[in-house]
Amino acid sequence: MRLLVTGGTGVLGRAFRPLADAEGHQVRAPGRGELDLFDSAAVAAAVSRADAVLHLATRIQPLDKLQQPKAWRENDRLRAQASAILVDAALGAEVKTYIQPTVTFVYPPGQPASEETPVREDVPVILRSALAAEQQAARFAEAGRRGVVLRLGLLDGPGTGHDHPNPSLGATLHAEDAGRALLVALTIPSGIYNVCRGGERVSNRHFTEAAGWHPLR
Repeated sequence: MRLLVTGGTGVLGRAFRPLADAEGHQVRAPGRGELDLFDSAAVAAAVSRADAVLHLATRIQPLDKLQQPKAWRENDRLRAQASAILVDAALGAEVKTYIQPTVTFVYPPGQPASEETPVREDVPVILRSALAAEQQAARFAEAGRRGVVLRLGLLDGPGTGHDHPNPSLGATLHAEDAGRALLVALTIPSGIYNVCRGGERVSNRHFTEAAGWHPLR
């Protein structure tokens, strides 16, 4: 399968690309200097050669900047604006699958949650773009193609800044398992899936049933 991967040099991209290569996929992961994700014409040209698009590009900030919306503006643009441009281009081409990772923190804090749990009413400003990105994946699915959202727990492992999981956050995930989840997302049905360690506050049952495995790390 021909894959266009944005954010290929980030934590998710580095975890995913070796797995995709090993499966025989043709991965194109242009860097920031090679593809302007806000240039509609350039994005359309890149997408025209893909069977699937994985929008992994982010500018995630350290946790100590959670209360600083200005620090997250580039991340917001990548999730909201760039995802809309990518989906427009994918719908205009022969792309069959669009994959969008977001986060589990859109659920109400402090209580059990599954995909059926409504997102919190007071979604923090820095998370609203994640929901906007999810809406673009849903738009792709509504057009009769495969649109998959992976709501990931807080990543730990190489490159994440977190050597160990923090269970108090309710949902965690090793970066290597995030890469494996992205690979299997190429084949599971459209929808929203939580991907996190088992036994945490946020349930990953739907993903486990669809993927046939659960996070291992």
